[in-house]
Amino acid sequence: MKPTLQAVADAVGVSRSTVSNAYSRPDQLSAELRRRILETAQRIGYPGPNPTARSLRRGYVGAIGVLFEPELSYAFTDPFAVRFLAGVAAAAERHGTSLLLVPVPPDEAAARRAVENAAVDGFCVYCVGDEGWVVDVLRERGLPIVTTVPRPDAGPADRYVGIDERAAARSIAAHVAGLGHRRVALLGDGVLPGAAPGPLRLAGPDDAPHPTTHGRFAGFADAFAEVGVDWSELTVLNAADNNRAAAAAAVTDTLAAADPPTAVLATSDVLALGVLDALAAHRDAGRPSVSVTGFDDIAEAAEVGLTTVRQPAEEKGRIAAELLLDPPAEPTAGHVLLPTALVVRSTTGPVPRS
Repeated sequence: MKPTLQAVADAVGVSRSTVSNAYSRPDQLSAELRRRILETAQRIGYPGPNPTARSLRRGYVGAIGVLFEPELSYAFTDPFAVRFLAGVAAAAERHGTSLLLVPVPPDEAAARRAVENAAVDGFCVYCVGDEGWVVDVLRERGLPIVTTVPRPDAGPADRYVGIDERAAARSIAAHVAGLGHRRVALLGDGVLPGAAPGPLRLAGPDDAPHPTTHGRFAGFADAFAEVGVDWSELTVLNAADNNRAAAAAAVTDTLAAADPPTAVLATSDVLALGVLDALAAHRDAGRPSVSVTGFDDIAEAAEVGLTTVRQPAEEKGRIAAELLLDPPAEPTAGHVLLPTALVVRSTTGPVPRS
């Protein structure tokens, strides 16, 4: 049989609570008594109190959960996600708290189980498509929540940290429109669940379920509407995933068409890099160049001269964790909008002469 806490107590000649205090409240014991208890526990092979049971007794786990939709590897391979999680981790370290990464499976029943069974003290909803039902499930658990997209139904007590996606996207689209571009493609990943890569019919930006995608698409649409280009005149492209290969696959046929777009606006830098890959692979000396924009300003964006929107990834992660671990006394202070900046580089230019 496994040695128990009671066995340690009997061997030392103290109560169970005294042995428990040696692990969880050492200030309650003399240094000599605690040393005797721990040495006895080691000698008889007692590993210490069960952490799960101890968490239940204390009423907290000592971990925050970060929810995101893609597979677990996304947290370690996507450049923006890596920077965001670095910010979350920095805040968690300061508070002596752990992180639990919780990928949300596409199957809603499995996703509900993942959310309901996660042993955490609060949740950061980082990257989830149609996140309404997820937030509802989290609210049922009665745990604190922070989202990284300002929700339209957010009340005073809700907490979020994000950017004005629509305004930021409008700024970069206005730059492209100002260069004379009217034949334009918009590229997002997972625009509609199960959609094939390539051109996609989308009635309007709000039909994209992912809040980040429809916010950025709406901003793009606003800027082109101001110069007389209707949403129906824009080409919407769907990438199967947020990676370079998927982006290249999504745009290749459109770029090779007889009348290709003169500009491609991507909803992330990673997708924009994939567009540049496709252009490089199929460059024809007689074909006009195509302007390309991204979003986020990851490190590689500057290396290739990508025009993009800069947003503070690590600061977003840090503030998200702080809102969970040290919530402000004034509830509305939990509504945080971070600044963005248009960064113009060499991948955009005037419409080429035919």
